[in-house]
Order: sequence, then C-alpha cells, then structure tokens
Amino acid sequence: MSDNLPAKVSESLFSKEVEGDEEAMWDFLPPEILPNILLRLPTKSIVKFTCVCKTWRSLIRNPDFISAHLKLSNYNQALLLFRFCSDSGLDCEKEDNDEKEVYKLYCDNQDFNEHARFDFPFDTLGRTSIIKVVGTCNGLVCVEDNGLLGRIILWNPCVRMFVELPTPSITYQGYHEEDEYGYETATGLGFDSKTNDYKVVRVVTVVDVKRRGYWGVYPPKVEVYSLATGEWSMVTTALPGAVHTCDPMPFVNGALHWVALRRTNNLKYRNFIMVLDLGDMVFREIALPILSDEKDYGNESHIHPFISAYGNSLALIHRGRGYCLNVWLMKRYADASSWTKIVIFPHIGLWDQAIKAIEGVGYRYKLSAKGFRKNGEVVLELAILPFVSQDLETQECKALPISAYNYTFVGSYVKSLVLLDKPNRAATY
Repeated sequence: MSDNLPAKVSESLFSKEVEGDEEAMWDFLPPEILPNILLRLPTKSIVKFTCVCKTWRSLIRNPDFISAHLKLSNYNQALLLFRFCSDSGLDCEKEDNDEKEVYKLYCDNQDFNEHARFDFPFDTLGRTSIIKVVGTCNGLVCVEDNGLLGRIILWNPCVRMFVELPTPSITYQGYHEEDEYGYETATGLGFDSKTNDYKVVRVVTVVDVKRRGYWGVYPPKVEVYSLATGEWSMVTTALPGAVHTCDPMPFVNGALHWVALRRTNNLKYRNFIMVLDLGDMVFREIALPILSDEKDYGNESHIHPFISAYGNSLALIHRGRGYCLNVWLMKRYADASSWTKIVIFPHIGLWDQAIKAIEGVGYRYKLSAKGFRKNGEVVLELAILPFVSQDLETQECKALPISAYNYTFVGSYVKSLVLLDKPNRAATY
C-alpha cells in the first residue's frame, strides 16, 4: 500500500539528519513503513500523534500525506452527517437557552448505528439567526450565519480546526428594505482537483422587495473564496438566471449546482440548473423537466425544488399534492433527456398511523427529503416522527433510529485531515 503515499514525502522526511536517539530508530526502517502505519490509524489517533515528535508532526501535516489519508478514507465505511437543532435551541428570547446544535455521524449500513458525534463549537455566532449548513466536502463542513453578519466558517470536526472566512464583498448592508431592494443568496462548498484547493461560492441575486415577484433586478453576482489564497474574488461572467434557493448546492463531478429562475414572459419564470465547474470556472446549464401544471399557468417562481447529489449524478425533489413527493433522477449526468420521475407515497406501513396522528392534532408539517443514502434510498423527515429511509423502486419504508427536529441537515461525510496543513490560517479549539 506504499503507493498511496508519494515517494517525495518519504524522501523529504527521512533523509534529514537525526537529532536524537528517539528519532534515530526510524533510520533502520524502510521509509514507507511509518507513513503507511499512520495512515491506517483512526483519525483521532493520527491527530494526537502530531505531538510525538517533529518528524511525525511534519509527516502528518504534509499535504501529500493528507491526500493519501483522504484517498483511503473514501474506501472505508460510508458515513452520513446529521445536523440536529430544535426550535427551542434557536429561541433568542429564552434566557435559559443552553441547548446547542449537535452533529452526529451514522454508519450508512443496514444497522445505521451512531458512529460519532461533534458539539457545535461556534457559540460566538449567537442565536439571533439560523445557522445554516452549506454543505460538506472531504471532511470539511461549511456553515453560514444567515443574519446581518453573514459569517461563513469552514470546519473540520475530526481535527477540531476551523477557518473563518473574511467578510464577502456583497453583504446585506448593501441591500435592505429601506432601499426597496433585498437579495437572495446561495452558497456552496467544493474542491478544485486541478489546484488542490477548496472553494466557497456565493451567488447573489438582487430582488425588488416592493414587487416581490420581480426577480433579477440586476444579473446575479458570483464571488469565490479560495482556501489556498484566503481571499474572495469576483467572477466577471454574467449569469442568465436569478438564484432561487437557499438549499445547499450539491457538489458533483467537480462542479457546484443550484436551481435558478429564468424569466419567460411578463412575470412568468421557469426553473433550470446552473452549473459552475470549479476547475475552469466555466458556467453551463442543465434543463429541468416542466414542474408546473395547469393551475400554475406555466409559472414556476413559487415552486422551490430541492436538488441533491445522487451518486455521480443529480436528483431533484419537489412537493406534490398532499404528503407525496415528486422525485426526478438524472440517469445520465448532464443529460436532460435522462430525467426520470418517481412519485413517493409515504402512506405505507409504519407511516399510516403516524400521519393520521399528526393530522389529528393539526400539524401542518409536510414531508421533506433530506438527502440520499449510498444504496440510493432517500432519507425523509415528517414533523415529529423519526426519520425514515425509503426505497424509490419498492416504496418500502424503514424507520431510522433518529428523532426528527427542525433545521436538520443530512449529507455524506468522510473523515479527513484537511486543515492540518494550514496551522497559520486555521484555528484550533
């Protein structure tokens, strides 16, 4: 397995002069032995071993070692990250509010057992607004404060490190209701494999607040944060459609994706998917199936579809009538002709009695999709019920050992050492 670590790492670390007897012992071992041992240890242990000696610290913080560890982690047990937070945890008016957000990892297998949990360390963000999970990528979790501050943080809970991004160029202070304008934003996290760089993308659309249905007073603006440079930069290419959603942008095949609106005539709009390749920073579009019906008169501005990664392709979900969900799977990535519709009816088995109970007490919560498992099943949430996993073909439901909350997030996760190689930029907690 020595092929997992580039030879230059071993050569650079083990060709140095030895300063003490404790390090001299490694001269008698083949240079690939130590890194290959460390690569197979639990992530928590690897982080602790950075304190053993300078040699080990240099090895573990080496970008090539971190890449090799990530490669191995992708072959290990599939994990799903769940973010939990109840309404009371976000109630700013309660003086005794000590509840914190909780992040848990679950093994994406038949047992779906809890693997680990992380406490949310950013109390300084406050509770004046909802903290949104933007997405996950290679062990990084991106969270954003939707309030006036608009703070964005890249966080690796496995190594207990984070980077708070500088203030974006476009902020709420520039667009507020007193000027009769507001703005809608979509934020995404992805990885540029060409430059080995993590990037955060913000798409901002100015909205006429007085005439709420008028989207896109100006063309959307796009700015990109580079973890390598630590700076924001504006993308000069003009976009054709207004951003339409605050849902996480799925990162698939090296590109970020989000739902946008295009004005057709008068105040009618159609949905489509905007794609930004993080390698060449080129935009392209993917057409969506028609989501409106006769009652909508061809206008889709009120339809808020949710898109998610589905393997190496995409899935689109939007609510149908009642509790059902319409799920569209893109069988072949970037091929709009391959969209295939599947209608989910949750009134099966364990759902029947629970839905009747909810309706009986007057709850108005609707069924929502949170993401997809590795086996293709969709993770669903409905009010105060446990989460369920539902097979798209058989419609079979099975309860997951997780209680439902509000403001939840579900996404695939892989343990990594990302940020360990940036001790001068990332903070430790």
